[in-house]
Amino acid sequence: MGELAAKTGITKRTIDYYTTLGLLKAERSSSNYRYYHVDAIEDLHYIERRKMEGLSLEEIRKELIERNAEALDVQEIRLKMLDLEQDVSKLIATLDDNQHSTQTIKKNITQESLALIKSLALLLH
Repeated sequence: MGELAAKTGITKRTIDYYTTLGLLKAERSSSNYRYYHVDAIEDLHYIERRKMEGLSLEEIRKELIERNAEALDVQEIRLKMLDLEQDVSKLIATLDDNQHSTQTIKKNITQESLALIKSLALLLH
């Protein structure tokens, strides 16, 4: 908390108050120290700016909840896009392998073998 206060110029007491109200999120260490995510700096500046614009802390809290939800949605979409990109890459690799195999088979098959395969296929239908 002290480091966050030093970086933002906002008092520890104010940071504690914002944390109590749910405006900021902190994790507790085993020794019960509060640790804030790097985003807390941006959140503190946002809170102070919105306060100067006349919003209540409750209105700011709601905005932060919405803002964080939107950020999670965007992050979720990015993760899904990465998964899809990996799936497409695997599919392309598989198609390339299959195409290579098909071309190899076509090169190695004789006309007589091809005629025999066609005849067998007709018999099976």
